[in-house]
Order: sequence, then structure tokens, then C-alpha cells
Amino acid sequence: MSEKRKTRNELSGKKDKTRKVLKNPTMLASGRVKLLFFVITVLFLVLIGKLYHMQVMNQSFYESKQSGGAGSLQIVQGSPRGNIYDAKGVPLATTEPVEAIEYTRGQNTTADDMRKIADRLVGILSLDNDFEQITERDKKDYFLADAGNLNKINAQLTKEEKTDKRGNLLTGSELYNVQLSKVTAEDINFNEQQMFAVKLFKEMNGTAVFNTTVITTGNLTAEQQAYIGEHEGELQGVSVGNSWNRKYADTVLKPLLGTVTTQKQGIPSNLLDEYLKEGFQRNDRVGTAFLEKGYEKYLQGTPKISKVLTDKQGNVTGTEVEQKGSKGDNLKLTIDLQFQNAVDKILEEQVNAMIADGFGTYSQGAYAVVLDSKTGAVLALSGLKRDETTGALQKDTNGTFQSAFVPGSVVKPATLTAGWNANVIANNQMLYDMPIQLAGSSAITSWFTNGSLPINAVQALEYSSNTYMVQIALKMLGQPYVPNMSVDDSNSVEAFKKLRETFASYGLGTSTGFDIPGEEIGYLPDANKTNVSNLLMESFGQFDTYTPLQLATYGMTLANNGERLSPHIVDGIYETDSQGGMGNLVKNITPKIMDKVNITPENMDVLHYGMYKVVHGNEFVNGQIGATGYYMRPSQGAEVSISAKTGTAEVPYKAPDGTTIPVTVNNVVAFAPTENPQISIGVMVPQTTVKEGGVTSKIGQNITREITNLYNSMYHFK
Repeated sequence: MSEKRKTRNELSGKKDKTRKVLKNPTMLASGRVKLLFFVITVLFLVLIGKLYHMQVMNQSFYESKQSGGAGSLQIVQGSPRGNIYDAKGVPLATTEPVEAIEYTRGQNTTADDMRKIADRLVGILSLDNDFEQITERDKKDYFLADAGNLNKINAQLTKEEKTDKRGNLLTGSELYNVQLSKVTAEDINFNEQQMFAVKLFKEMNGTAVFNTTVITTGNLTAEQQAYIGEHEGELQGVSVGNSWNRKYADTVLKPLLGTVTTQKQGIPSNLLDEYLKEGFQRNDRVGTAFLEKGYEKYLQGTPKISKVLTDKQGNVTGTEVEQKGSKGDNLKLTIDLQFQNAVDKILEEQVNAMIADGFGTYSQGAYAVVLDSKTGAVLALSGLKRDETTGALQKDTNGTFQSAFVPGSVVKPATLTAGWNANVIANNQMLYDMPIQLAGSSAITSWFTNGSLPINAVQALEYSSNTYMVQIALKMLGQPYVPNMSVDDSNSVEAFKKLRETFASYGLGTSTGFDIPGEEIGYLPDANKTNVSNLLMESFGQFDTYTPLQLATYGMTLANNGERLSPHIVDGIYETDSQGGMGNLVKNITPKIMDKVNITPENMDVLHYGMYKVVHGNEFVNGQIGATGYYMRPSQGAEVSISAKTGTAEVPYKAPDGTTIPVTVNNVVAFAPTENPQISIGVMVPQTTVKEGGVTSKIGQNITREITNLYNSMYHFK
């Protein structure tokens, strides 16, 4: 046989065998079964190995995971807050510790379990009949928490009520809403004991799994505490703990302190990210505004840390305290409540006198801020708000940094500074005060304008010249004043920004750096949308609006030769002593420099002399004394020399009868004593009446003078 034929036969034989195998499904299935048994055997070996690892090698670890034993869950709870005191140690906000019943919700706790615990606690605790927060839904939830009641309601439901329009069974929440609708008024006609149980159940039911909350506070007796301690195993999740209440003294500073959330409220959603980044827990009680929020990290105490103990079924069996926690630090303010109250009294007396004199028909009240010129410490934040309809006066402390008014001529030292910075005037340069008549507009005048009068920068402050300031603004545009000139508007935005930038360096129209949140910066229209008219009005304080705090900061910056300090209301932070009061000093609040005005010593001397002359000048203009701050001089009752700048900003007011009446905002920025400034004052009195002949009230000057005398009588200027 040839090789080729032999090879062909051999190949043919192999193919036949292959065909036999492929045609025999039994042989193929047998191979697959063997492979499957092999895989199963390997998997069983892996499982046996894992079980050995869990039950023999790491038994204790997995038992703790399964049982939720001691240390398996950590609960962090906030401690009592520190107190807030005035400058002399008078308590303004205090934390009062109270005994509390705490509840930690277990993993498998049912509504029926919680209701039974609530019912039992009613027989142990003293009745709390404050049920204002209990709703009809709360009472229905309590009723249905009883398994018997729930079964009774379920038995009343028809098949149609248990299904939707398509015949599908309702979801759990949908069915529960139907069950709630079947609870009658008679079912929830509870007595006081039952209502107390509803209140306790509501608190427990609102607690997340493995979270701890206070379900009631009060003066627990020793017997009540002992009973609960002895029966913790039966009252699953219930334990005796400590809580606290925040108490605020009824003073004028109360609105300034802010508020604190309850444990149930925890951290407000809008502040959650901010606080969580700082290491707070979601249910921490935190400050939501003003001092309580601004100094949260100091007032917040060291947290209490506990371990929740559970059994193998996830039920809470008890708690163990790992860290007791400690009370937060205390704040001592810069404000002496006695001085604050006396300043408030000055405002009230002066507003009433203004009304009696016919200058306060449309008055909105008065505001005054007093700062320590050398440190920026806030000495008084005094606000008085008047209801225009009833005439009633009420304290408005927070209005001193949250309400803004047109400043008027008090800005003129800042305008002079802007002129020097722009190199459009030099030192005590002389310009002519005259009516400023631009093409197509009404004339801008000063109160004393009568023809053309040569005045220098000092006199421009003393007499309060509007036209001197307008000429500076026109020069900043690169267009010195010429009667009936047409003004090119192309550079007005740039000039306006430069003017506003200088104002801001003094603290006007910008954040002062006040050490508590909530400060307003005033109404500042978009500079990019301003025009020449806005620029000219801004130059003598008739455009932007500022707060009384900004005005006082401006005065402090002038007193400090251009160095702007941030006003602060906290003097120091103190630890808590063993009696829960103010202990040793932890941190002293030191002056913080916010800005430095771009001004030479020589030009600052011009401003200082001009502000001195505002009060003490004896020159006469058109038959009247030029000093616009005349009523703050010693001959009018001032005990020390005051330097100041006055302002009477004109604003339109729409009266109840629909007529528009001109009123003014009566303002003063001042510091005293002149030679050694120790206090700075900002006063704003909105909507004072203008009498016939243009006569305006002197209330701003009267307030400034009386505050200066008050400070001298209480503390004595050095």
C-alpha cells in the first residue's frame, strides 16, 4: 500500500472515532458533570476555610460585629456652652444644666416597643403638660403604634382601600396614610397622662437608629434616677443623662447675642457643610447668628463620648461614658451694660425732645455707635426705632450695623483724601465756593453760597462746602469747573471707583471687620453703571448709604491718623471655672489692622484741624458762624474738646397723604478728646424734619456731646 493511501486511511479512522464521540451525548454530559462537581468541591473548600477563619481564627472580632457589643458604636454629644458676660462680668447668656432622660434607638426597635416604653415612663416621671408642639398626626402615630389598635384599623379596611387603581397592593407608606385616615377623634381623645406619653413617643420615634436624643428634661428626683438606672435592661435604650438650657438676660443686648438650636434641630441645613468641616456632629447644638455663631468654636464645649451597648439582635442594652465632656469657654464683651443703657437713655431723651421741637414728625428713630479709638473695642451699640404711624419707640441694637442711611457731608474728609491721592488738589489748597452750574442741570450750591467765596480745605470742612467737593470730583474727571460747562462722561466710572476706593479705606461702604456675622455694608449701586451726576453727588455724601458702625469706624480711622482697626465686641475668652463661671483668660482679643489710608501726615493734619474747626471755629460766613458743629463746643456744654464732621443728607420722603416732603438724615462723625482721641462716635438720625427757612435739627450734635460727657463722667478721659 502506498504511503499516501495509508495516511488517508489513518486519517479516515481518526475522523470516524471523532464522529462516534460527537454522536454520543452521554459521554459529553458525563465530562461536564465531572467538571461541575470539581468546581463545587473547590467552592465548598473555600467556604469551609472562610468559616474556619471567622469562627476559630477571628472569633472575637466577628462576635463584636454581630452583637454590636461595647465599643461597636460611638455616640458623640455636645456639652453645655460657655457663658457670655458684659465688660464688668454681668451675665448676658448663661447655660443652666438640667437632668435629662436620654433615649438611644436600637436597630430592631418597633413602634410598639417605643410606645410601651413611653407608657411606662409616664408612670415614673413627673408629668410634663407642655403639649403645644403636639399635633393631631403625633397623636395618631401614637395610637397606631399599639399593635392591637393597628390590627383593629386594618380589619376595617376593604380590599379596594388596600390597593391602587390598577389593583396593586399599596406600598407601606401609602397604606399607613390610609390607616391614619381611619383613626377617629374619639380614638385620640387623650387625657394628660396619655398626652405626656404621646410627647415621649414622638421624641423616641424621631430618633434615628443608634442615635441618642434627649426625650425630656426637668428636675428628676433621686428616686426617679435610681429607678431608671436599675431598670435600664427593661427600658431598652433609656438612660439618665445631662442636658442644658440656654438662658438670656432681658437686656438691650439680647438681640445681639443670637440663638442656639435645640438638639433635635442640630446643625441647620444651610450651615451643615460649614460646621461638619470643623468637626461638629450633625445633632450638635450650635449658634445660628451674631455672637453665638461668630464665636461658636469657643462657646462649644468638649463633647461627651459614649459607647452604645447592644445585644446580638441589635437591641440597645445600655451605654458607657468614655469621655465626660466639659463646658465651653466664656466670652467677656467690651460693652459695659451700664454705659450702654445710659447711651440708650440719651437717644430716647433726644428723640423725644426733637419731636417736641417739631423736627421729628416723620422720625424713624436714632442710632449711635461708640468705639474705643485706640483698640476698636465696641463701647456701645445704641439703636432706637420709631414707628411712624404710632410714634412708639423700641430698641433696635442690631440696626447699628444692619441699617444703612445716606451719610451727607460727613464724607468730606474722605473726599479731600481722594483729591490728594488723584493729585488734583494740594494740601490746604484754596478754591472758590460758588454755585456749580453745569449745562442742562440745576445749580449745586453750599448752604452759605452767595456769589464767589475763596476757601481753603480746612474751611471747606468747617463750613461744609458742597461745591469745593464737586470741584474735586470734576478735577478727578480731568475737567476743572467752568460755568455752564458740558461734562464728558467717558471717565466718570473710573473716577467714581477711585472715590469709592478711598471711602472704603476709611471703612465706608465696605466690611468693617466686625467680629460677629450679620454686618451690612450699605446700599452701593453698581459702579459700572454710574454717571457724572452720581459722581458729583457721591463727593458730598448724597449717593451711597452706610451704617452707623461704618460711620464710627470712619471716625476711629481719622483719630488714628489713617490706620483702620476692626471694631470688636469681644474683649477676651475665658475658661470655665469649677463653679461654672468665668475662669482664667484663654485669649485676649487684640486690635486688628484692616487698612491704612493713603495719606501724608501733612494732609492728615489738614483734616484734623478742619474737624477741630467744625466745632470750635469762630469765623462768620454771610452773617452766621461758620462752624457747623457749634453745638458740640464747651460753651454749649461739652466737657472736653470734640473734633467732628457733621452731615445733613437731604432725602425725599413720601408722606401718608401722598405728598413728597424733604427730610434729612442728621449725622455726625466725631472723636474726643481732640488732642488724645480715646473714643470715636458715629451718629445717624434718619428723617428729621426741615423747618421753614431750611432750619434743621441739631440732634446729632446733641447726642454726640452728651455721649462724650457720659463717658467722661463714668470713666474719665486720660
